[in-house]
Amino acid sequence: MSVNYEGTALVLNCGSSSIKYQVVDTTREEPLTVGLVERVTNHSEGVQTIIASLEQPGSGVDIADITVVGHRVLHGGEEFSAPTIIDDAVERTIALLAPLGPLHIPANLAGINAARAAFPNLPHVAIFDTAFHSTLPEAAYTYAIDRRVAAEHGVRRYGFHGTSHSYVSRETAKQMGRSYDEINTIVLHLGNGASAAAVQRGRCVDTSMGLTPLEGLVMGTRSGDIDPAVVTHLARTAGMTVDEVDTLLNRQSGMLGMTGYSDMRDVNAAIATGSHEAKVAMDVYCRRIRGYVGQYYAQLGHLDAITFTAGVGENDHVVRAGALGGLEEMGIVLDPDRNAGRKKEATLISTDDSRIQVWVIPTNEEREIAVQSVAAAS
Repeated sequence: MSVNYEGTALVLNCGSSSIKYQVVDTTREEPLTVGLVERVTNHSEGVQTIIASLEQPGSGVDIADITVVGHRVLHGGEEFSAPTIIDDAVERTIALLAPLGPLHIPANLAGINAARAAFPNLPHVAIFDTAFHSTLPEAAYTYAIDRRVAAEHGVRRYGFHGTSHSYVSRETAKQMGRSYDEINTIVLHLGNGASAAAVQRGRCVDTSMGLTPLEGLVMGTRSGDIDPAVVTHLARTAGMTVDEVDTLLNRQSGMLGMTGYSDMRDVNAAIATGSHEAKVAMDVYCRRIRGYVGQYYAQLGHLDAITFTAGVGENDHVVRAGALGGLEEMGIVLDPDRNAGRKKEATLISTDDSRIQVWVIPTNEEREIAVQSVAAAS
């Protein structure tokens, strides 16, 4: 997506009980304002609270300058693969996708409905978390199950964190002084939710999350990859219902399930005090990442860069070292001094003679949503 379009976007990320927002002038690097409305019981009231905040003297925003409203939407299914101007028909189609994101899509829709009522004369654009991955080849998105069942129920790999992978992969090329369409990059978005993406000359060709955000890397509370028979095993031997297993794998697993902590800072602190469980959990976490790096290297055939981003990726040098340690034969060599500490700006952490560059680049999903929304509305 070109960044040459100029405009000011109100970016909304609506959850069930909160609304994150930013106002972004695409000609400026920093947002005009950033905010969070919590304990939302009515999204219309939440949007009105945002408007009242923007109207305050000193907010740094003139509401009259806003040219578009960009909405983060979890899932586009097979229906939406690009930024989409929202009308009533689009809202209805998004609503039909709720089974693919039952915790998120209803909240996304509530925010869209409230914002369209509050800003009826502005274009509203849906930016789907899955859209960046719409370029996956058929072999990458197809699951090896009965094709009729898969087609009837939309069972395929969709991928998530698309706005982050899009922004970071493009920013990696910029930092390297290379053209986006000439380099291959692996992006590691490591936060409470975590995913990897293989980006080949500007197009995503593989990603670790699947039908839902549960598949792939180990996460704060999600298991990531697991034998699917675990579900039936627990149903038969533990008498767990489908919903109970779903809760277990999404909310009680990952680092939380293995250590009692979902925050990697707490895991590192436990390791420092000699916790065997925490050390094993960290090894599991890094081993999974390392496996995906190797897999995507093989799929890409040639690799120019690996980039860490998001909360853990940007701030935890132990994870970065653990994930890529021992890969020197593959041309990946970290510089311990460059890697040390938290990174608040784009930082090269590999050695000068590392054949594959390794970067830490803070993600900026809101800016990506703003840029794509302004472009779609232009």
